[in-house]
Amino acid sequence: MTADIEISNVSKRYGAMTVLEDLSLSIKAREFVVFLGPSGCGKSTLLRMIAGLETVDAGEIAINGARIDHLPPGQRGVAMVFQSYALYPHMTVRDNLAFGLQNIGVSRDVIDARIHEAARILEMSHLLERKPGQLSGGQRQRVAIGRAIVKEPKAFLFDEPLSNLDAALRTRTRIELAQLHQRLQSTMIFVTHDQVEAMTLADRIVVMNNRKIEQIGAPMEIYERPATRFVAGFVGAPAMNFIDVTLDRSGANATAAFAGGISVQTDIDTADLSEGAYTFGIRAEDVRIVASGQGNTDGTVDVLERLGERTLVYARLNDGQQIVGSDAGNSRVAVGDTVGLSFDGRKAHLFDESDRAWHAREG
Repeated sequence: MTADIEISNVSKRYGAMTVLEDLSLSIKAREFVVFLGPSGCGKSTLLRMIAGLETVDAGEIAINGARIDHLPPGQRGVAMVFQSYALYPHMTVRDNLAFGLQNIGVSRDVIDARIHEAARILEMSHLLERKPGQLSGGQRQRVAIGRAIVKEPKAFLFDEPLSNLDAALRTRTRIELAQLHQRLQSTMIFVTHDQVEAMTLADRIVVMNNRKIEQIGAPMEIYERPATRFVAGFVGAPAMNFIDVTLDRSGANATAAFAGGISVQTDIDTADLSEGAYTFGIRAEDVRIVASGQGNTDGTVDVLERLGERTLVYARLNDGQQIVGSDAGNSRVAVGDTVGLSFDGRKAHLFDESDRAWHAREG
């Protein structure tokens, strides 16, 4: 089974505080959608509203065309995997998997078949007779996912399920989740504040901030063409460079002029831009480190981050503005050096006073 999920004009309030406001979203069957945003943006609340763990104050939620926001959680056809594993410590893995099905009167034969299939999918057949205390964190998380699989839900809901795992295990479990989605071909919704999880898992990312959706799109669309300054700064590591500029609109494409006489020619059509102040945005990989005097401007190196395949160079301009650029992994640049910074204006973004983003036209 799988599900189309339709969220229409949903709002949620706690007393005088509005958590979500008039939010609408369509999720297609078999799609892997990630809700991404900072703490407090409403992403987990929205997931819990789909699951039936939070009430809907306004609007509707439907699965496969049937409204479900008035139904109790057990009748919605969804299964939720929580940040905490919530396993029964006195039960074996097998009994943890069976418990929910036994409570709704599923026959023993069906339960055994579903447990066998979930254990096969998750490669944990050898763990079925162990208790949670005998399992690693990653194995406990597999059991929590297995408990969702045996319900054969229309949709899986994941509420930051990897946040309790160490870095190496988080990476491995993330890959396992991607493979699980490919095998099950189920609708999956995954909540996280971790952009790497979002970029690597999602078919589409829903970026949330301050009670609303900032942007919905495929991972690289979100990365390369952010809709707002918030999205541009939140998605990507390091965060996008932002510099206040004045614009020269005399040509077909806008030229951004920095303080100190620096200018960068963009590919952004002047005709697209309204009047007003703009902020120039560019990612670190589009600011190349070159010899002093050879780029758009020079900067003094404050900090180096050597990441193996590339080196991030934090350079300070004469006006005190810090710019992050990118050099080769074996960069010979040192702290205190004066380096040139070469901006790729084709990859530049402009943000207006309302924080809306403007890009070069596609194609």
